[in-house]
Amino acid sequence: MVFKRYSTICLSLIVFTAHAGNLWAGQVITKDTREWANKALQEEKSLKSVKAQNTLAVLYFQNKSGKEELNPLQKGFALMLITDLSSVKGLQVIERIKLQALVEEIGIGTSGLLEQASAPRVGKLLGAKWMVGGDIAGAQQAELQVKSDLLDAPTAKIIGKSAAKGTLPELFRIEKDLLFNIIKLLNIKITPEEETRLRKPCSTNSKALFALFEGVDASDRQEYEKAAQLYEKALDDDPNICMADDALNELHNLGLVPVKSKSGELLNSLKNDTSLTNAVTTKDEIRNIKPPSTMNTTTDVNIQVNFP
Repeated sequence: MVFKRYSTICLSLIVFTAHAGNLWAGQVITKDTREWANKALQEEKSLKSVKAQNTLAVLYFQNKSGKEELNPLQKGFALMLITDLSSVKGLQVIERIKLQALVEEIGIGTSGLLEQASAPRVGKLLGAKWMVGGDIAGAQQAELQVKSDLLDAPTAKIIGKSAAKGTLPELFRIEKDLLFNIIKLLNIKITPEEETRLRKPCSTNSKALFALFEGVDASDRQEYEKAAQLYEKALDDDPNICMADDALNELHNLGLVPVKSKSGELLNSLKNDTSLTNAVTTKDEIRNIKPPSTMNTTTDVNIQVNFP
């Protein structure tokens, strides 16, 4: 009985790990991903039309606001939408790293990917039935206006449009408005429980979100040290922000950024006769501890430690 229960637990952990692995594809463009993009282009003419009817690719948004400081949102909105849509049952979302590798391989830039005339080709290369793209504008200095189109990739036909607006501190709410509009356009039914989970924001801290988006962009440029610093900044601003911790660990696990060692801090602590946790040192006196001979071995032993 115990063995059966143990086996069930192990199987559940394996299934959960596999599912989590599908949701987290990583943010580093690896050699394998670049080879996939190169092969896709080489075999473009022989690629068949998309068979799976539930595949979706989220393209980068275009910054049409005229404000360079909003550039991180181009990948940022796509990143948040990809993360949320990847957890919607019955929907297969193309990993962002494949999109980035394809952008680099084609060399047409993100704006070229968003052109309606390019939709059939890009959709075929990515293996996507649907594509979501959009742009960012600002009617007022403090307000964002974000629009997105849902396209049928093979025909480049626009299925529907979504729009949301708000201020920078409302980034998480703007993304959620777009998300649920896209789900509605796709005619996907979600349960109240799923909706509650999907409404959980990546972060409500706009500074943390911008640091995360800038970190992903730095990683794409292979500036891994800078990416790690930006992920750390995002975590400092919001310890519960999504993706940042996984992305930072990915850089460490791939050996792209060394793990910070605490040995130097430990040596300095020992040298200065101090504790890393401000705990009691050998200079502190321990009082009122009864010697072993006075303890009653047949009852509970009570030890009281008083610190000056």
